[in-house]
Amino acid sequence: MPLNIGFQMDSLECLNFKDDTTIAIITECLSKNCKVWHFLPRDVSYLDGSVYSACKNIYEIDGEKLPYYKCGDLKNKNLKDMDIIFIRQDPPFDMSYITSTYLLEYIENDVKIINRPSQIRNSPEKIFLNNWKNLTPRTLITQNTKEILNFREEHKNIIIKPLYGNGGSGIFYIKKDDKNFNSLIEMFQKVESTQFIVQEYLPEITQGDKRVILFDGEPVGAINRIPSTIDIRANMHVGGKAIKTNLSKNDLEICETIGPTLKENGLFFVGIDIIGEKLTEINVTSPTGFREIQRLTDFNLAKLFLEELSI
Repeated sequence: MPLNIGFQMDSLECLNFKDDTTIAIITECLSKNCKVWHFLPRDVSYLDGSVYSACKNIYEIDGEKLPYYKCGDLKNKNLKDMDIIFIRQDPPFDMSYITSTYLLEYIENDVKIINRPSQIRNSPEKIFLNNWKNLTPRTLITQNTKEILNFREEHKNIIIKPLYGNGGSGIFYIKKDDKNFNSLIEMFQKVESTQFIVQEYLPEITQGDKRVILFDGEPVGAINRIPSTIDIRANMHVGGKAIKTNLSKNDLEICETIGPTLKENGLFFVGIDIIGEKLTEINVTSPTGFREIQRLTDFNLAKLFLEELSI
């Protein structure tokens, strides 16, 4: 009897089918004759102790021709009947996403959910890593102008970015003599309803931003992302180039330090970012990099991922 695999994720229409890690996982599931179900956070419901959702059965993925996927009609499914559920949204999140984590939490002891909903909610990427502040760049989380001015005075060159952004969006590099500083702070204070992040600038970014993939607290693959000559951001969404890399002694020490906590918290699939010797992000919501690692090394991480989960 085929396994039922649920994917709470973004709309299929929004995805890059050649590069997307979730699509790589779905493709691997289909190759194993699993029954794959797609649903959105807003479609998750609760009634009389049951958690269910309107789902579409994905029965074909083909990134070479349009349409890239084929789905059945929407069906109401009791999510407790799923064998595994993957939560794979990109941030930033709205309250429907947060609500879905509360509802899925009702069944997280009955269904294997990757990653554990309560811990995804409690582990925002740019805040969670501050549990290991000795591993991270000096970080200020605030909206207070005076605190930002003092931080800039101490560190000279700084990075400012949204607390809940992704893919390199909204990241600014401000040099010590940049006359746009005041206007930029005013803009952040108007645009961002929450605090934002100010960090010391790491010049090692020119040598790359390493993405390390961990399964159950153990490193299994990595790529290095090199920023373009006209940008300090190495994210592939904004023009960064992925190259092969090896894990250094420092990289392994970071993994060994944070790995037990990830495992204990049910954060099975995690991507961490390392610049120089500093941990800059712990992505627990929708880590990426499977396709790039496979192109560079011919190593199918999606296949290993399912094997680790006994699929």
